[in-house]
This record gives sequence, C-alpha cells and structure tokens, in this order.
Amino acid sequence: MRQKLVAGNWKMNGSRASIKALLDGLKQGIAAVESAEVAVCAPYVYLGDVEQQLQGTPIVWGAQNLSTEASGAFTGEIAASMLQEFGCKYVIVGHSERRALYGEDDALVAKKYAVARAAGLKPILCVGEMLEDREAGTTEAVVARQLDALIDAEGVAALADGVIAYEPVWAIGTGKTASPEQAQEVHQFIRQRIAERDASVAEKVQILYGGSMNAGNAAELLAQSDIDGGLIGGASLKPDDFLTICRAAG
Repeated sequence: MRQKLVAGNWKMNGSRASIKALLDGLKQGIAAVESAEVAVCAPYVYLGDVEQQLQGTPIVWGAQNLSTEASGAFTGEIAASMLQEFGCKYVIVGHSERRALYGEDDALVAKKYAVARAAGLKPILCVGEMLEDREAGTTEAVVARQLDALIDAEGVAALADGVIAYEPVWAIGTGKTASPEQAQEVHQFIRQRIAERDASVAEKVQILYGGSMNAGNAAELLAQSDIDGGLIGGASLKPDDFLTICRAAG
C-alpha cells in the first residue's frame, strides 16, 4: 500500500509574515491528518524560517528547484548541499513553469533529478502535456518522452528514490482540472510505462496529481487507484483548503 503524499508548491509567493501565519495554521490542523505525508516546498529565501517553524512537527519541507552544479561560479544558483543544510527532504524538478519559462529540457531535468538523488534529497519529477498536446491526442507520447528521458539516463531503479507528479499544463492555475477519469488514465499509463521496465518499482512509486487540485475536488481525485496524492499550487497557500486536501488523502 503506497502512502499518500500531499506537497504544497508555494511558487514565488509569500512573505515572512504570511508564511508564519500559514505554517501556524497548518500546525494547528495537522493532527487531523491521519496517514498522509504532508510537505511544503518554499522559495529558497524562506527555507530557514520553514525549518525553524516546522521542527518537531510531522510536516516536512523542500525546495522548488536546484542547480546541477555542486558549487562554484554560478551566480544565482542553489546547490543540493545547501538544501540539505536547511533540512529539505524534497525538491521539485522539471516543473512545467521551469520547462516553459526557463527552457529546461528533458536532459537537464534528468540531470537535476540525478543530482538531487545523489545528495539524498527526494526529487519530485514533474511530467505533463500542454493543451495542444491533449487536443492532438499526444498526451501519452509527451509524458512517455519526459519519463523515458530520466529512465534512459539514470535507469528505472532511480525512480524508486523519487516521486512523480503528473501535471497537465492546461490545468495549472487555470481553474480547469482533468476529470478524475482523465487523471487516472494518465497515472495508470505512467505506472504501466514504468512496469514495462520494472514492475516492482512501478508498484511502489508515488504518482501525484498536480493540476488545480483543490478542497472541492481532492477527495474524488484521490479516490482513484493510481493517484497517490497531490502537488498543490494555489490551494497550498490557504491553510484550511490545504488541510482539507491533506485530510482527504488520509
């Protein structure tokens, strides 16, 4: 039985004051979450605050990106070792916004996954299609390409050390959500794709849904057999909504 995971992706949002209020709210309500793991992925500059405020709670934390380099003349970049120093468990790699806005391709995403894994961080690998891909009927081809890039570079066993998040790009921040059946179909495809290489890894890997999951639709999405949690954007900034999703996960 795979444990459910609900991870909040705050993106470039928040202030020290608003994050304190958000974490206070999460800490007050976390006891009602019975079995799911809960994580928050914060902007780099707030990781120290997050670490301090969440110490001793069941909530874990992570970052939204990392460099492929260990150190050196890479102005503005953040190394895996720096994330380790702030107690990060998770790091998101290959988010659709990184791919679309900053030109991160499949090969770079695979390298970031490898660097995170080698450092003992748990990468959350994001895959997903654009609206034109879905309309053209090429969703599975796009997702397979993104997944295979990692498997071909690092081996299927590398997936056992991470998490996959399926995020239909057309459903991120738009208010649109894949139906539970649409989401389950792609999650099942991802698991089957991995099973073709290693059935044991496929059975164990957590696959999260990352397309506008919210307090209203979480229970129905999380009831699907291959959806193991959520990578939550906007709703993760509202403690009541985020906790509702966490409770729906278990």
